[in-house]
Amino acid sequence: MTNHQADAAILKTLGHPVRLGIVRALAAQPETCACDFTELFDVSQPTISQHLKVLREAGVVSSRRRGVQICYSVRPEAVSALRALVEELEPVRLADAG
Repeated sequence: MTNHQADAAILKTLGHPVRLGIVRALAAQPETCACDFTELFDVSQPTISQHLKVLREAGVVSSRRRGVQICYSVRPEAVSALRALVEELEPVRLADAG
């Protein structure tokens, strides 16, 4: 997979409002259990689980079992990839502003 394909895959994964909201919530509160997301979003537990699966398979979040609960965190590698993409696009924004 090229860098462009990897970047597009992460952006596509974050393109859904619930998934983006989950990632934002995890950035603020790492190690959040899946059941806690139903309180934040107006969707069912199975829907949250499906979104978490998509995020996990894309490498955006990691999961860890704590007893009967599964807790999630944003993967630092995903944050680094997004940061690198934004920094790569920064000269474009600066050139347009000037």
